[in-house]
Amino acid sequence: MATTIIETGGLTRSYGDICALKPLDLQVPEGEWLSVMGHSGSGKSTLMNLVGGLDRPSAGSLMVGGEDLLALSEDGLARFRREFVGIIFQQHHLVPYLTAVENVMLAQYFHSVPDEAEARSALERVGLGHRLKNRPGELSGGEQQRVCIARAIINSPKLLLGDEPTGNLDHKSTVMIMELLKELRAEERFTVVMVTHNQEVAAWGDRTIYLDDGVLVREERTNS
Repeated sequence: MATTIIETGGLTRSYGDICALKPLDLQVPEGEWLSVMGHSGSGKSTLMNLVGGLDRPSAGSLMVGGEDLLALSEDGLARFRREFVGIIFQQHHLVPYLTAVENVMLAQYFHSVPDEAEARSALERVGLGHRLKNRPGELSGGEQQRVCIARAIINSPKLLLGDEPTGNLDHKSTVMIMELLKELRAEERFTVVMVTHNQEVAAWGDRTIYLDDGVLVREERTNS
């Protein structure tokens, strides 16, 4: 039986009078690709931010990779994010005046020591070995997202989070990104939690959960 990597109990997040995530009980086994669907404002990104240690719950329990995230200090959460999590956002968040390889090296800087050879290798793995010295403005949307993937995997995370990572891409680029993530997951064996509003993207996962107004309303297996 697979080890549980994410476990929540009554996980809740409120912002003033607004309850963005209502008491949620969820288990994610190690190695699973979990897709999270729902309309805008359903709680998808709130859940991802909590699991990634980017935000703190208002109530409930949250265990990720054996860590009780509610018990961690701010320094502890920063360490958890550096050592355990890789995140791919819809907005690329690339530094415009840095080259592709320098943008990837930034992730190493916050984790340990920047290593250009490792950053080059990560970009080669995502098919950008010929774009190492290009700045974001010289790259297509799909290429920029591949730089983000290289940046997310450079520190060998156990958990890869995606917040609408294909939301700004056309269909062809979306398929290329999803095929790349599938290949990397097979190699690295990390767990994936991907927020998306696209049913075709969700279908790349093993299981999909559906949120509505902060409530988990249903789930289904997407692949055998």
